[in-house]
Amino acid sequence: MDSFDDAWEVICSYCKTKITDVAYNTWISRIKPLKLDFESNTAYLVVPNDFHRQTLTRCYIPLLNEAFEAVFDNKFIISFKTPEEVEEYTKAPEIKEEIKDTNYEYTFDTFIVGSSNKFAHAACLAVATNPSHAYNPLFLWGNSGLGKTHLLYAIGNEIKKNDPSKVICYIKGDDFTNELIESLRLAKMSEFRHKYRQADILLVDDVQFIGGKESTQEEFFHTFNALYDAKKQIVLTSDRPPKEIKTLDDRLRSRFEQDLIADIQPPDIETRIAIIKRKAELLEIDLSNEVCEYIASKIKSNIRQLEGTVKKLKAKSLLNHEKPTISSVQEVIADILNNDVPPEVTVERIIDEVARTYGVSADEIRSQKNRSANISNARHVAIYVTRELTTLSMVAIGEEFGNRHYSTIIYTLKKVQDMMEKDRKVKEIIDDTIKNIRDR
Repeated sequence: MDSFDDAWEVICSYCKTKITDVAYNTWISRIKPLKLDFESNTAYLVVPNDFHRQTLTRCYIPLLNEAFEAVFDNKFIISFKTPEEVEEYTKAPEIKEEIKDTNYEYTFDTFIVGSSNKFAHAACLAVATNPSHAYNPLFLWGNSGLGKTHLLYAIGNEIKKNDPSKVICYIKGDDFTNELIESLRLAKMSEFRHKYRQADILLVDDVQFIGGKESTQEEFFHTFNALYDAKKQIVLTSDRPPKEIKTLDDRLRSRFEQDLIADIQPPDIETRIAIIKRKAELLEIDLSNEVCEYIASKIKSNIRQLEGTVKKLKAKSLLNHEKPTISSVQEVIADILNNDVPPEVTVERIIDEVARTYGVSADEIRSQKNRSANISNARHVAIYVTRELTTLSMVAIGEEFGNRHYSTIIYTLKKVQDMMEKDRKVKEIIDDTIKNIRDR
């Protein structure tokens, strides 16, 4: 196996055969591989939070030990890291290199070009060949799983290959918001600004998530201008074109639209088959034409699912020592499609997204005490969105928001509906917030 990512696919497949689907999806599927250190025989894994780590340590270490030994024929010490710890952990140069290598597939050589993405590919290649002189900014948009992130990394990898001195900064839109909030809280805005404004290449994935967030948009506007004026390259991706990000400030929208906008559409069947064969070649797995065509006929609009299917077939063939057949493919595709169902929308997710949009904290939204106008508006919107995206009763919603009486919830819903009818901007903010929550 070429990387820890490949090995982890096999380990996950092993674990899935030993526990229930609920247990697997809740605890094992959310682990991400970080690094294998063969000198210390330690496997570093990333988990969502400390509670997740505690549960894994208490209940699933024996299973993970068994899986690692089955795959590697060797015992490993398992070390869990939270995302916050990873940031500190990756300061070691050798760890940085390991993480960088996980994106080895994201190059122009491994991107399959078809009629649906030919224009976007050409634009990205032009930017990578001649940064800040071809298209600046370049704005890519299309549905999830069509290759926007691949092209974004390919640009960075190509530029780095041609000029290792270039400072390349990759960030997701919602992570930019989270970093900004944390920098404000810790009074470290000068470090925050330096991090982004010293970049030669700024790559921003899912930029739609900064829409509606005033402080974030203000900071991003100045960052954008500073880089553009210094003739630095900016590439942005989104699930929709700038004109359809309704909560985006007009001045940012005009910046995003000032050069090239390229869309990526779902691939045709010939391109899908080529993607499957290329992925199989990279993973060194032999797939018959019949198997490739069957996968392409079943998964039609998501490249990530196509590649995920090939990865799982590789894992099953390693575990079972069998060549993939139509029968084994059917089982894998069912798993892929089931796992791709969006996670249940929770009140916590709703409150977190609304809090980011309005620049307040989740605790302030839940509080009974704070009645400032901005917090009150955020709370009303969160209640409305909760009613829209969950099946909770009025009583249950009231309990989630500081044990408010159900009559208060009814009044709040009516108030928000009236606000949306009278103010187009309010409606756009709420519609974008709902879309962002559903898309996560």
